[in-house]
Amino acid sequence: MSERRFHFISGLPRAGTTLLAAILNQNPRFRAGMTSPLADIMGVVVAEASSKNDFAFDVTDEQRVSLLRGLVENFYSVDARPEAVFDMSRLWCSRMGLLNTLFPGVKVIACVRQLAWVLDSMERLVLKQPVSVSKVFRYDTNTTVYSRVEALTDPRGMVGFAYQATKEAFYGEYARDHLLLLTYESLVRNPEAAMRAVYRFLGEPWFNHDFDNIAYSADEFDARVGMPGLHVVRARVEAVERTPVLPREVFGRFANEAFWADPKNNVNQVTIV
Repeated sequence: MSERRFHFISGLPRAGTTLLAAILNQNPRFRAGMTSPLADIMGVVVAEASSKNDFAFDVTDEQRVSLLRGLVENFYSVDARPEAVFDMSRLWCSRMGLLNTLFPGVKVIACVRQLAWVLDSMERLVLKQPVSVSKVFRYDTNTTVYSRVEALTDPRGMVGFAYQATKEAFYGEYARDHLLLLTYESLVRNPEAAMRAVYRFLGEPWFNHDFDNIAYSADEFDARVGMPGLHVVRARVEAVERTPVLPREVFGRFANEAFWADPKNNVNQVTIV
């Protein structure tokens, strides 16, 4: 049996990460799901194996690598069937060097979308729940669309951190060979072409996906964070035209934040689909 391969999904929220996982899951050789706690667990271990812990002087770099790689391998060891595992976290784009140390030659898929539409999609979820409040906004009931956008785009906010992490990966030293940017627009408008590019990037043999019969949801998680529908995927992959719900000036403020869309920015020759 060949050695199991680990791939990583990252990027912006509301940009197709869950859709990508749902499509990949059709392939019986793959396992992909919504955001896992693995990156957060790894962060705790890194901290405790560093100078934060007075006894960490007795931990070598070789031990750290073995420990962290073992975290990934053992986390998924309970299901030995998949040949390739896709772990998802918005943190991975900020840890490209770590991932390449643990898994030399690692491949990371970062899903991206026009930032204005990411924020508009988040606001649309909020408006669907007028009688509840979300953990995303720390259960604050005294918010407006303007304060919600500010909270989301803060450098430590749900969207702001993911955006900066993706940007860091895009301009970083591991971008050229280890990063693929998958645009939401390409994935929903021409899913087969987009997925063929993903398979080529990963070096995985092609599987014929059914883009008219995709099914995925994470109702329990979405309910826990107070955002029902956050990880719901429609059965058919298609582009849906919408009118923005964000105020015009807010939408316009973020309309030109797609750094990946300007070829002059792609100094690392990152594959962009």
